Amino acid sequence: GELCWVTGTVYMELPLKPNILDDIGKDHWIAAPPPRVKFLSPGGGDQTMLEDESGRLRLVGDALKDVMLVTGAIVSVLGTENADGDFEVLDVRVPDLPRQPQRWEREDGKAAVDGKKAPKREKAGKVAVVSGLRMSGEDGDTLSLDLLAEYLLGEAASHEEQEETATISRLIIAGNSVNASPIPNHDELAAKKTKKYGYDSAAYNPVPTDRFDSWLATLLPSLPVTLLPGDADPTSIALPQPPIHQAMFPHARAYMELPTSGLIGSFDSATNPYEFDLDGWRFVGTGGQTVDDVFRYVPGDDRLEMMEAMLRWRLLAPTAPDTLWCYPYQDGDAFVMKECPHVFFVGNQPKFETTIVEGPLGQVVRVVAVPEFKKTGEVVLL
Repeated sequence: GELCWVTGTVYMELPLKPNILDDIGKDHWIAAPPPRVKFLSPGGGDQTMLEDESGRLRLVGDALKDVMLVTGAIVSVLGTENADGDFEVLDVRVPDLPRQPQRWEREDGKAAVDGKKAPKREKAGKVAVVSGLRMSGEDGDTLSLDLLAEYLLGEAASHEEQEETATISRLIIAGNSVNASPIPNHDELAAKKTKKYGYDSAAYNPVPTDRFDSWLATLLPSLPVTLLPGDADPTSIALPQPPIHQAMFPHARAYMELPTSGLIGSFDSATNPYEFDLDGWRFVGTGGQTVDDVFRYVPGDDRLEMMEAMLRWRLLAPTAPDTLWCYPYQDGDAFVMKECPHVFFVGNQPKFETTIVEGPLGQVVRVVAVPEFKKTGEVVLL
């Protein structure tokens, strides 16, 4: 009956969440049910709980309707325990945005430690962000990709637009660059005789990665590229996804940074999620899986609201490992944001959206939802 604060990790008890039996079914070649768009029960059988090492506490009250909560978010709730043993919530508090470093802080700090002067700053340019290229190697998908390459290289459009594209200093590709090859089922494998030596051409299609490598090789002499993997790309599916291996890029890897040279390469094959500095600004980006998974927990479809909530929770992947695969970490959560970025972008979203998120201590973050290029033909300039 006493009014008190309780802090813990949110756990959403949703009967429609996927369970391990579905995965076992896939392993035994039983047709698994199609993935659900939302995990929420139409009849309202969902429960919100708060948990820590000691156990779980069920949260009830009208205050929960006004806040976005998903499994994994760490919050404090104000309220009282009622006669049923549930916690009647009056108010909810989230960690909110962490400290935001000054622009150039990391570079100037490194220069100071090395005893060097801060380098002279050039006039800032633009950065292009694109996602969901989904190169399949089929003839039909080459026109839009060729047009994109010509636009980025300043070979297309009017003279005024060419002058504008000349200020683009980097291209960021945010996931799903190639189309995933469908995994053959048991009957298809039985119908085809597999090769004993070498790769089986029926199970592996090299054309999408070859096309992507050639497309990158045309851009890289003129435009540096940062590449983040997505769930369809040839790398591990568990977050954080490792970079796509350089063996996939026989032509483009000539522009990668050599470990022994000390030179900065113009082709940066990165992890997903990825934090990096660009022109002094701190960028954080993902291939989109984290926001897509949060979308399944909440009733609405406002992606910017979900991205803002992730910033205020200070978590890039709150629902991992519950419904999103990730590596186990013993000492802490690898997805906790220790510092606030200046730009937060997420790839493979349904449409282009952007907003400014402001924190309690004057932090300002530009949030960008990047649409799939394959469906929209859109590239974002920042």
